[in-house]
Amino acid sequence: MEARVKWLENLTFTGTSGSGHGVVMDGDRENGFGASPMEMLLLGIAGCSSIDVVHILKKGRENVLDVQTDVKAERAETDPKVFTKIHLHFKVKGDNLNEAKIGRAVELSAEKYCSASIMLSKAAEITHSWEIME
Repeated sequence: MEARVKWLENLTFTGTSGSGHGVVMDGDRENGFGASPMEMLLLGIAGCSSIDVVHILKKGRENVLDVQTDVKAERAETDPKVFTKIHLHFKVKGDNLNEAKIGRAVELSAEKYCSASIMLSKAAEITHSWEIME
């Protein structure tokens, strides 16, 4: 895998993935134009886990209509302000969903498939929860 980050101005950068997709990142939380690099990590772990959960549920023939993953994290108070705790909460919507299959999909993502989650778990406590939405 490859990526490139290019400085635009102030604390604003563009990132381009090896597959050609771009994002804007910014270190200026008040006047910035994009997510901070640490927010990008949270988006990455949520995206990775969400992809796994949807893929596993679809493979298990669950009629999934929507998945939203909320992420909350705590950081160390002193530099480096690493994540110390990360919690992912999956909200799954669909027709006649099997609760056990959702729980198993979340577990498989956390323990076996989501590279981002497994990598970050070396530095932070990562927890998961889920609910079925009406």
